Amino acid sequence: MMTGTQYVASLQDGRRVYLDGERIDDVTTDAGLGQAVRIVARGYDALHRPGDDARNPAFTIPRTADELRARCELLVHHDVTLSLSAVAMALLTSSPALTAADPAAGERIRHWFDECAARDVRFAELITDAKGDRTLAPSQQDDPDLYVRVVDRDRDGVVIRGAKFHTTAGPIVHELVVLPTKRMKAGEEQYAIACAVPANAPGVIQITSSHHARHGHPRDRPVSAQLAIPDSMVVFDDVHVPYERVFLDGDVARSAVIAHSLGLWERLSGVAHMAHLGDQLAGMAQLAAEANGTAGIPHIKEKIAEIVIYATMTRACLEAALGNVDVNEDGMLLPSELYTNAGKLHAATGYAVMVRHLHDIAGGTVVTAPSFADVDNPETAGFIEKYLRGARGITADHRLALFHTIRNMTADEWGGREAVSWLQSGGGLFAQRTVTRNHYDMNAAKSTALALMEATDG
Repeated sequence: MMTGTQYVASLQDGRRVYLDGERIDDVTTDAGLGQAVRIVARGYDALHRPGDDARNPAFTIPRTADELRARCELLVHHDVTLSLSAVAMALLTSSPALTAADPAAGERIRHWFDECAARDVRFAELITDAKGDRTLAPSQQDDPDLYVRVVDRDRDGVVIRGAKFHTTAGPIVHELVVLPTKRMKAGEEQYAIACAVPANAPGVIQITSSHHARHGHPRDRPVSAQLAIPDSMVVFDDVHVPYERVFLDGDVARSAVIAHSLGLWERLSGVAHMAHLGDQLAGMAQLAAEANGTAGIPHIKEKIAEIVIYATMTRACLEAALGNVDVNEDGMLLPSELYTNAGKLHAATGYAVMVRHLHDIAGGTVVTAPSFADVDNPETAGFIEKYLRGARGITADHRLALFHTIRNMTADEWGGREAVSWLQSGGGLFAQRTVTRNHYDMNAAKSTALALMEATDG
């Protein structure tokens, strides 16, 4: 297993990354990306175990209910690069179906997975193409590169060209895992490509956005300081991929298999994270009400109750997903498609309302509170301590920390990024609604309705 220091060194590999119009020669020292690197490095140190046989628990293939539950707990309490191991779980989940068409596919997936586990690497999921005119199929676009495609091949591998968007952690991981964004059709074989590309491979270019504050007092942004990871648009400018790293090539009939499997594992991670997030929202709401002296007001209590119910129902869906598992042909446990998707849909659709309740309870100081830098300034500190204190026993420091945490969590650049991310991650609301509907036992529901009708007729 890698240490944090070894992880940092592993990123100094000549990868081609741009941020704010400038080429970043070293992502580990850059003001916009270095903090994210340090977050991940701390996670490496926290998980590190000595010995050649030590293995990061994120690489455990769940074969028991306890292992599946332990995976969710692991993801919630570590940085998001561990959650992105969902793409490896998706490939393993898809392996039986892919092997049916290509007997060597499963072997390539397992060999790559074992090699990644031995190196203790981190992944990024690359699924969303540029897409251009979304009313047109990939082969109908005015530029054929608007979906990642195979443009050439030789006896050793394929050459891919195109771009993938919304790549969380791309600049600071080791493996970029490319998947088709949707089911391809006959005639679109060049777009049916799934493969793994090293982040420093020739021809890989990342145009990055950072969500870390590069100025201001560190206590003003306590959430993003612990969690913020960059995103990127990844360009493949004629990148050669060896066949041993190619998992799907031209098989349009199975082009959506991996994306569907990724949706399952990504949404399970989302439900686990949002169950934890629901508890944080409830706690913040209660703390804000107590600090403001409004905890006993009926409409405040009602809003907090709604957040509590939201958090409880999200966690109930997580428990149902873990308690109603499926087993694939390789003996790998899979969370319930029904409860995973219903839970992610519930959490994502309700999040904005819960944040609105939190803002209503906390008040406008969430976005107008002075900086902790003003607390450090002797010319202004006394005024803040005098006027920003809250209900009896609530200090200005406590109240200021509360307001800045809520703002950073829900209302500034990082909070805005998270609001969009929770809505879109795992494929968006329509996909979750569709999968939930498809996995609901409607025949059983109809039978119960018919039984009621027959009883009424009797």
